Amino acid sequence: MAKRTKLTKGQMRRVRSNRDQRLAKRQSENETEWQDDQLGRLESGRVVSRFGQHADILTDTGEILRCNIRRNVSTLVTGDRVAWRRAAATEQGLQGVVEASEDRESVLCRPDQYDGIKPIAANVERIFIVSSPQPAFSDQIIDRYLVACEDAGIEPVIVMNKTDLIQAEEAEHIANRLAVYAAMGYQVLHASATTNEGIAELRAAFENKISVLVGQSGVGKSSLIQAALPEVSLAIGAISSNSGLGQHTTTVARWFPLAKGGALIDSPGIREFGLWHIAADRVTYCFKDFRPFLGGCKFRDCSHTSDPGCALQQAVADGELDAGRLENYHRIIQSLQQN
Repeated sequence: MAKRTKLTKGQMRRVRSNRDQRLAKRQSENETEWQDDQLGRLESGRVVSRFGQHADILTDTGEILRCNIRRNVSTLVTGDRVAWRRAAATEQGLQGVVEASEDRESVLCRPDQYDGIKPIAANVERIFIVSSPQPAFSDQIIDRYLVACEDAGIEPVIVMNKTDLIQAEEAEHIANRLAVYAAMGYQVLHASATTNEGIAELRAAFENKISVLVGQSGVGKSSLIQAALPEVSLAIGAISSNSGLGQHTTTVARWFPLAKGGALIDSPGIREFGLWHIAADRVTYCFKDFRPFLGGCKFRDCSHTSDPGCALQQAVADGELDAGRLENYHRIIQSLQQN
């Protein structure tokens, strides 16, 4: 058997370009087109999910209609606000046309091997960062998600889940690390789906906000959704049952409305996104407790390690900056360099 040759980045781009051209041609041939007199007035709506050149649109009256997307409307993702027109008659399962997308208040992106930076959700207002004592508490992972939140301009909420499983020997360490975030002004919630601790408070934090849930595998995101947002849990279960696939076998982001206002956008691509698309100096700025000291280093290219005159190292020595945060920062920078 011949050995498979690894493609270069340029070759991968050409392969993707050729594939996109074939898809565009196929979509153009099969595209449903209506005349203006077959379409109604412009209405506003919200993208529930997108599938190629089609999108499910949540209308102002609460309907969910599958619509064709005009070819001039690009990078449409779940959460986008759009202007669309209703068709007089359904054709090939399509009930309208998305004419344009509105400006985004925020966009959540993840790095993609082929696309570079790929938007995956728009107009997100809160990101719930879920951690737990099992499989293992990690403030480094919390800091990675906080960088992503700061970069996107989205409010983070830290959720310490499975509080009933915190062992006595680790309780003080976890409490001290979470206190660092609370002191910086980040909201920190404690919850347990087993004991119902904090579930009512967690549900209230979701209400009237467009949110996503992120965290390592095993921290209990699904159990939190089931306990705090049962309407979403039921909707996810129904989709999984109808498709015959598991809950997390698709990368399509979906919009789930909440009973008391707001929505949860759910997708594996959202729950686990990297940072290698963010420049190192931007990562530094996204550690918001670093900002009062930035620009105070002796050297402009200070690495904030052992460089003489480092303002961040001095702030740690003076007790004005948490040493653990600076250590996590260096780990993130090292991971970016490796990638």
